[in-house]
Amino acid sequence: MADAMETQSKSFFLAKSQFQTLIGLLKSEGYRTIGPTIDQEAIVYDEIDSIDQFPIGWTDEQGPGHYRLKEREDREWFGFAVGPHSWKRYLFPPTSTLLSAEKTDQGWSFIPRASDHTQYALLGVRACELAALRIQDRVFLEGPYQDPIYRERRERLLIVAVNCSQPADTCFCTSMNTGPSCQSGFDIRMTELSDGFVCDAATPKGEQILGNCSLRAASDDELQAAVQVQQGTVDQITRRMDTSDLPGLLRSNLNHPHWKEVGERCLSCTNCTMVCPTCFCSSVTEIRDLNVDRVERQRSWDSCFNPDFSYLGGSLVRNDTASRYRQWLTHKLDTWHSQFGTSGCVGCGRCITWCPVGIDITEEVAAFRQEAVS
Repeated sequence: MADAMETQSKSFFLAKSQFQTLIGLLKSEGYRTIGPTIDQEAIVYDEIDSIDQFPIGWTDEQGPGHYRLKEREDREWFGFAVGPHSWKRYLFPPTSTLLSAEKTDQGWSFIPRASDHTQYALLGVRACELAALRIQDRVFLEGPYQDPIYRERRERLLIVAVNCSQPADTCFCTSMNTGPSCQSGFDIRMTELSDGFVCDAATPKGEQILGNCSLRAASDDELQAAVQVQQGTVDQITRRMDTSDLPGLLRSNLNHPHWKEVGERCLSCTNCTMVCPTCFCSSVTEIRDLNVDRVERQRSWDSCFNPDFSYLGGSLVRNDTASRYRQWLTHKLDTWHSQFGTSGCVGCGRCITWCPVGIDITEEVAAFRQEAVS
């Protein structure tokens, strides 16, 4: 697991021609290397074996309910913002088998879940996504019950972070104090320049890997260029969310008519929760084969926007879209604080981009503030 070290070690320079060597080293140590690639006209995360699979020279154009790929004028490798995938799918899989049972001549035999020894190396993790991983750690590891699937994968995880150089119009990480520069929670951190990456390590494992790449020290000019890249990203982020007394604002407006207005626009499609890097709702079902000789207990991602998610005592607790949207927003920005000591939002903007009708979480919060003032 990446150590949340704040101290910087010596910085190195990884030429782009050497990146394949880094991937080869990780794979030789048993890691499945996961990184950005293009699939179905979107930049997504998938297993990477070669630098040729990276979306080199591509970027994304994002807005409320809008996502398009377009070519860049340069050959930057990480010149895009976050897409529809989040890294949580590799720690908290969309579907997991918890237990199996098989019918035998002596009766039913229960088969425990096998331990997962997969080692993932995540390439290109952004600052907002590091913040999301810290939130997921609190949810799955730091409470009275530790999730074994998450723990097994998290303990073997290696993180190669990348300082963001191209935010989307929907990004507001600066408002949530989660980016755009990576500060902690990684093994290796990189900042992309035109011909390579300024790198430093934050864990012994990261130092070992960079050492095995036989890299030269980064020059003063390269270090300064890396600082300019990071400041340039900050300057590009214009979307804001005022987080001052946000839990109190929402809690004092639970019956406000604005919820109904949002509910009339919301499709209750669950897109916002599926792309969110911190949402963790799930449901458990029993899956039988046709002969009813084998049953698997499966956990799958679920959403508070699904009507049946609030089914209790023979009826739905939240039986309209407005109440479901209110549940999602107030949990994300209000009650998450009392549960886990932090906001559930990292400002990645995915819920804005992938909402089919373009509902913007920052505008909804601003609407409540405006109406509270007026």
